[in-house]
Amino acid sequence: MKIGYARVSTEDQDLDIQLKSLRKAGCKKIFQEKLSGTKWDRPELNKMLEAIGKDDIVVVCRLDRLARSLKMMLHITDKIMESEAKFVSLEEGWADTTSPAGKLIMAIFSGMAEFEGDLIRDRTGRGRKAARERGVKFGRPSKMTPAQIKLAKRLLNEGQSARDVAETFGVHYTTLYRLLRS
Repeated sequence: MKIGYARVSTEDQDLDIQLKSLRKAGCKKIFQEKLSGTKWDRPELNKMLEAIGKDDIVVVCRLDRLARSLKMMLHITDKIMESEAKFVSLEEGWADTTSPAGKLIMAIFSGMAEFEGDLIRDRTGRGRKAARERGVKFGRPSKMTPAQIKLAKRLLNEGQSARDVAETFGVHYTTLYRLLRS
């Protein structure tokens, strides 16, 4: 039996195109979920891996729907092979584990996909570093300015309670403590 797996990364993305392709490919059962492909614990993927058996064929529209790293791809395809099932990607025709050559090619291309992800992370990291050097600040803005923190310290030293001082600046008292420590 052909068993499909469809995945998108976020709730606001749509599975329709993948589902249509999997049905057209003859999938009798389709597991679908909206979770990042970098997550190891995906409930529907796990259910699919438990449901497959000898001579089943796991079908995905693209490899990146199944896994986002070589390690994960190899782990998942190993699980499929342990079940004596096969694996096919509709868009990557070479990703077909029914032959030794297909297994080799799939491992090579999965490695290239992981390499591309590493390149993206590297470029992003260098871009963030360059932005920091230009003075760009990342993250949420501080709840209090340096002048407000200085004044809050003075008020606390004068004997006001942390809760009263925090209320004066419109922050929670735990936020006040955190800002005073930094």
